[in-house]
Amino acid sequence: MECEMPRVSANDEQIVDIFKKVRTIAVVGASPNPQKDSHRVAKYLRDVGYDMIPVYPKEEEILGKKVYRSLPEIDKQIDMVVVFRKPDAVTAIAEAAITRGDVKVLWTQIGIVNNDAARMAKDAGLEVVQNRCAMVEHDRLLK
Repeated sequence: MECEMPRVSANDEQIVDIFKKVRTIAVVGASPNPQKDSHRVAKYLRDVGYDMIPVYPKEEEILGKKVYRSLPEIDKQIDMVVVFRKPDAVTAIAEAAITRGDVKVLWTQIGIVNNDAARMAKDAGLEVVQNRCAMVEHDRLLK
């Protein structure tokens, strides 16, 4: 795996604003396994009041929520996309988020950096957070 430093990413003040304005969060790579970070983060986001939408290639339900296979399949507005996928998958996810037209934030979890995808999302008007845990940052900055 290639290490990369995020060149495009929001600061703490911007992250606070992001969490205050978003309501619906799609978690790409949400796992049904309670031991996985993606499951714990999705559960946390749901439990603190966000409308969490799991995106996963299988399963019908995760954490009591309908599972979608991809961002284009989601039939309601999405404010933020949280990504639990390898860095090389982020480009396609960013493209799907941009194409939807309703996504305001692209967020990649710890260890996930794709500066080209981040720049593309930023240039399309999305806010971008890379290489940070949504659960940890929310707990640290808003609780």
